[in-house]
Amino acid sequence: MTKLEYSNAAMADIERLVNFLMDVDLGAALDTFDIIDDGLHLLKRHPEVGRLVGTCMRELVISRGNTGYIAIYEFDRLVNVVVVLAIKHQREDPFS
Repeated sequence: MTKLEYSNAAMADIERLVNFLMDVDLGAALDTFDIIDDGLHLLKRHPEVGRLVGTCMRELVISRGNTGYIAIYEFDRLVNVVVVLAIKHQREDPFS
């Protein structure tokens, strides 16, 4: 099975997305973490499921009702590791 790792930026993104909802709806904030975590764990079994973006990165859409999240990741076949680079809400500005 493929190993799943998170960059510091991706961890900060998850924290930002959860904290955004924390004051408004604690349940939704906790659900946010679970939804993102569940979506990313798909990559352990299917590391190439995401759409190819550029030459080496992939984009995974994680559904949440009418919206969701987008994760950018790289898959290194040689060592069988997925590294999640960034995560954002679909309604946020594009990745830079």
